[in-house]
Amino acid sequence: MVGIFLSILVTAISLLFVDILFKGVVITSFPVALIAGAVIGLINAFVKPIVSVLSLPLTLVTLGAFTLVINGICFALAAFLVPGFAVHGVIAFLLAPVILAAGNTFLTKYFAEKYPSLPPAEASE
Repeated sequence: MVGIFLSILVTAISLLFVDILFKGVVITSFPVALIAGAVIGLINAFVKPIVSVLSLPLTLVTLGAFTLVINGICFALAAFLVPGFAVHGVIAFLLAPVILAAGNTFLTKYFAEKYPSLPPAEASE
């Protein structure tokens, strides 16, 4: 349970970082970031695998580049579902999920090294 909460917290912090970096990503408050972090985790757990399998031929033809579009679709879906979280523009659509994943990875590794007694939090994109 603590691992899930930490994962959502790390995703929320990463989302706030993405909000600072990209003008096209708007998050109105920290509670909205927490909710968006939970929604992104659920989308990545349930929707993204289905979309990835269905788009596998296109991903193979583009040598994996279509994965950026899949990540953008999942990110935009979360923005659509969470009031107070919005994504505008192609750059934010394609690059914000990449920065979010990098931020999640960095923060997860930081907390794992700083507090080794805590259960590990899974990084979500």
